[in-house]
Amino acid sequence: MTEIGLINGRTKLLGLLATPIGHSLSPAMHNMSLKKLGLDYVYMAFEVGNKELADVVTGMRAMNIRGFNVSMPNKTKILPLLDELSPAAKFAGAVNTVVNEGGKLIGHNTDGIGYMQSLKEAGVDIAGKKITIIGAGGAATAIAIQAALDGAVEISIFNHKDEFYPRAEKNAHTINHEIEGINCKAAAYDLEDTEQLKAEIACSNILTNASGVGMKPLENESVIPDVTWLRPDIVVSDVVYIPSKTKMLQIAEDAGCKTINGLGMMLWQGAKAFEIWTGQPMPVEYVKTKLFND
Repeated sequence: MTEIGLINGRTKLLGLLATPIGHSLSPAMHNMSLKKLGLDYVYMAFEVGNKELADVVTGMRAMNIRGFNVSMPNKTKILPLLDELSPAAKFAGAVNTVVNEGGKLIGHNTDGIGYMQSLKEAGVDIAGKKITIIGAGGAATAIAIQAALDGAVEISIFNHKDEFYPRAEKNAHTINHEIEGINCKAAAYDLEDTEQLKAEIACSNILTNASGVGMKPLENESVIPDVTWLRPDIVVSDVVYIPSKTKMLQIAEDAGCKTINGLGMMLWQGAKAFEIWTGQPMPVEYVKTKLFND
């Protein structure tokens, strides 16, 4: 009998496709969970950008890899490379988790669920609230859609007028016109319009940075310049988790705001992906103890 934790001829491979990737806690989180449950898998990180993505996905399919996560900058670019999308992935137009079902690659999106669970753990309820979101990539899109589904009443989406700006506009359109049974309005704005950004933050309950600002190589930057943009009763959150306290979160702390970093979202989106691949719940409390407190 093979010792649990050792790679053998039957070990199944899981992975992460992203760049930059060296900072990721996903390999540690998944591998400690797999070992804890005695599951014969190993999770690896692969430095993959848009240029290499198609070839890598073809290789993953050919090698019958069980599944993999997808992070920046690949969450939207991977869509045409997959065979099927879950409803959440289709609505968000972005994928962060892929499972291989007998050669069929199915894309899921667990980012929005993970983000909302991190808010709940911090005692924050999105229902009836206004949220301002910075970014329009895969994570930002998933958060915006899930916020609307979970009862947010207003969503302001800011992004530079770059390749992702049409996604910001599409997200607002989807929320306003395509999701049935919700009472939420959304609008997209140019991130360069600082007066509009300041005005939207001023009347928001939650401010979320869902862009790469705050992580390497932008770890010394913030989407807000100083404490004058904030009031103590606004919740400020960040999808970035390394560093655990971004410059934006430090500014928010100085302003007396409740702050939430990206660790909770990382944990809960990963927990859902883990269950999709293995059919078993991730031992979340064990991961928190080992990964966050060591």
